Amino acid sequence: IYERTCCYLSRKTNSVVVSVGYRLAPEHPFPAQFEDCLTATIHFLRTAQDHGVDPSRIVICGDSSGGTLTAAVAQALVDRRDLPKLRAQILIYPFLQSVDFNLPSYQQNERIPILLKERTLALGLKYINKDLYYIKDLFKGSHVSEDERLKYHKWVSPDYIPHEFKTRGYKPSPTYPPSKEACEQAKPMFHPVFSPLLAEDSVVAQLPEAFILTCEYDVLRDDGLLYKKRLEDHGIKVTWCHLQEGFHGTVFLALFGRVVAFRS
Repeated sequence: IYERTCCYLSRKTNSVVVSVGYRLAPEHPFPAQFEDCLTATIHFLRTAQDHGVDPSRIVICGDSSGGTLTAAVAQALVDRRDLPKLRAQILIYPFLQSVDFNLPSYQQNERIPILLKERTLALGLKYINKDLYYIKDLFKGSHVSEDERLKYHKWVSPDYIPHEFKTRGYKPSPTYPPSKEACEQAKPMFHPVFSPLLAEDSVVAQLPEAFILTCEYDVLRDDGLLYKKRLEDHGIKVTWCHLQEGFHGTVFLALFGRVVAFRS
């Protein structure tokens, strides 16, 4: 289904594009997808010259959950001295955190297709093989323990979202007490492979240059904005593109422009 997008990117950028056919959940539980992407990336870094590629110019890229995997793979490679360094990472409206599902973008765009807020949470729970019963706790933030709240607040908070993104009907959320059961079930969601925004500073500080694309009408917009801030706080160069009229899935749908066209 992504072949068209990959061929387009290859043609337009005069690049070799390698698309990873990673195993899918729920048949293959998390983190099989990450492991497949990491294995493929390491293999290509080692064999790039066999494909006529300069190993110092390799960029990894993904959109949506592929953006999550891209960020996680970039983080996993920072301490590898036996491999060429990645040149850059491209994150297209990535999912990056599961601490706060009431950030401004989650509130403003909760009913905007194609990625509704409830669908995002349901996919996340299915991905880690958890019961959808816990969606109500994720909605309220009851899946985050007091300790985790304190730890992650320095990286995930509406306070770090620029004011211009809060003007469209955002209200600070009430704080609900943690549910012990929900906190236990949600533990895998705070692993940096699932939520790359929660990686330690020592990892983030070594990441390659990034391109981040965010869309105004996307629940995941603020994940991208928060990651941009974290990277820039560590002196990592970020090229940021924000599509004012964009929505989740814009890039994929762009190639079907003859059928349906969007300004973004």
